[in-house]
Amino acid sequence: MLLRIDPAINADLLYVLRSMGHGDELVVCDTNFPAASVARQTVYGQLLRMENVTAARAIRAVLSLMPLDSFVEHAVERMEVVGNPADLPPVQQEVQAEIDEAARRDAGRDTWPMGSIERFAFYARAKKAYAVLVTGERRFYGCFILKKGVIPPE
Repeated sequence: MLLRIDPAINADLLYVLRSMGHGDELVVCDTNFPAASVARQTVYGQLLRMENVTAARAIRAVLSLMPLDSFVEHAVERMEVVGNPADLPPVQQEVQAEIDEAARRDAGRDTWPMGSIERFAFYARAKKAYAVLVTGERRFYGCFILKKGVIPPE
């Protein structure tokens, strides 16, 4: 156990978050996502696991350590609902609330809307990510891509 590090974050995830650089992407996905096969194609090449928490809880933990990229329009993108790309199911609303909390705390913004990616485009993009983190989220469309930002000098 370490001070001020969210207890949901394990050693492997901590290593990856520290290893990532500005602009690198982390996929946070639900249990239905083809996480193991996609993870093998990422920079890290191994699947990260946080299977005892929801997508929103995992993202809260990640954002407690990782800044989002303020140089892009959408630092977080979600998988679109097939047939209804504008729909925001409850799992995505919960994640948006965690992003907004991080935006208020770290970026001086009230909100930071997610972008959206069509399902098959999401799979293709995920293969180019730094790493994939699978959660215990069982609701559909609990899949997100987070782009790492920078920590400014003091």
